[in-house]
Amino acid sequence: MRAPETGLLADFSNEAPRLVWEQVKGEGFASPVIQDSRLFFTHRQGQDLIVECLDAETGRRHWQYRYPTSYEDRYGYNGGPRSSPALTKKNVYTLGPEGELHCLDLGTGRLRWKHSLGAEFGVVQNFFGVGSSPLVWGSFLIVQVGGPDGGDVAAFDLETGGLRWKNGVGWGASYATPRMARLLGKDRLLVFAGGESEPPTGGLLCMDPSTGLLDFSYPWRGRPRESVNASTPWVGGNRIFLSECYGMGSVLLEYRSQGIAVPRWTNRGFGIHFMSPLEKDGYLYGVDGHGPGNAFLVCIDLKDGSEKWRRQPSWEEVLVRDGKTERVRFGTYRSWLMDVDGRTLCLGEFGHLLWMDLSPAGAQILSRTWLFSARETWTPPVLSRGLLYVCQNQRDFLHGKNPRLLCYDLRGR
Repeated sequence: MRAPETGLLADFSNEAPRLVWEQVKGEGFASPVIQDSRLFFTHRQGQDLIVECLDAETGRRHWQYRYPTSYEDRYGYNGGPRSSPALTKKNVYTLGPEGELHCLDLGTGRLRWKHSLGAEFGVVQNFFGVGSSPLVWGSFLIVQVGGPDGGDVAAFDLETGGLRWKNGVGWGASYATPRMARLLGKDRLLVFAGGESEPPTGGLLCMDPSTGLLDFSYPWRGRPRESVNASTPWVGGNRIFLSECYGMGSVLLEYRSQGIAVPRWTNRGFGIHFMSPLEKDGYLYGVDGHGPGNAFLVCIDLKDGSEKWRRQPSWEEVLVRDGKTERVRFGTYRSWLMDVDGRTLCLGEFGHLLWMDLSPAGAQILSRTWLFSARETWTPPVLSRGLLYVCQNQRDFLHGKNPRLLCYDLRGR
């Protein structure tokens, strides 16, 4: 991830980021999305899935839309949404864990149209429900549906919700969000597919976004049945990087002509679970492994896929619980990386925020603070106009605070 922000608070040792506002949130791993001065966010409370429009600077609510949900995660994770909203100037589009696709008026929250993708496309519930976010392109809303019989991906009309096209190879929906790329002068839709199937199938679909016609497919999926593809592909020029952490690891493809992409290298020892890799000066930085104990920050040379270094940044925290003091070692683990203001901002799995210097020589922690003490900080952070938005997804085990959406001020003094 990259952000064009500058002049940010660079040192947390004397001044931690100021909490601007907070809101109690329900279940879910969805990230907030910001347009102009408004923030759009989805979460679950009880048996309702909630779509909210908030003022990005104050947290004041403009509107709220609710609809019933009965989703249950059979692996014991929470039952909230995984998909983040997609926006146009007029509408907000949300996708719930059961495949309920809604188009709401951006200004009022009024329902404009909806689809029940599970029922309409014959989708069987994936491991963790629906988790791929929708994508706006031109007049289309592109959704990784995961339906059988060539219904992996579908495009809907932004205004009417009408189906414009559907296509695929029967690999099912993954947890990676589709992305657009400009390959050899043409727009191409890249979908890293692969849902629950027996035997496991999945990989990259490269499609013409205007028609859905398949340009090429490239199988890339771990062999265990319960493997998932969840890391959105990285694209640089005509190169496409894929990674998963269930055995296959990583591959860099080179798009050479329409319908032809060849692997330049593979690295079976570097497998990203769900974060998005960061590219800097010809090197990729990402988190290898399932975590938290085996999650390592790794530097890969994009030229040949060789590993430059592997680290697990860690430190001790002094905890006081029930009147007892103890020292506990924490680390970045399954973290998110953001290239911003000449450095790397890192959000760790247990709520730590770090400024880091990443280079082929190693990883140096420049400054560190602890925003909250909670597990499953798996939602990517959002930075807009110097404000950082972070989701605390579990109860704070030191201070007892319930899950929250938090806004911090990173603007330098």
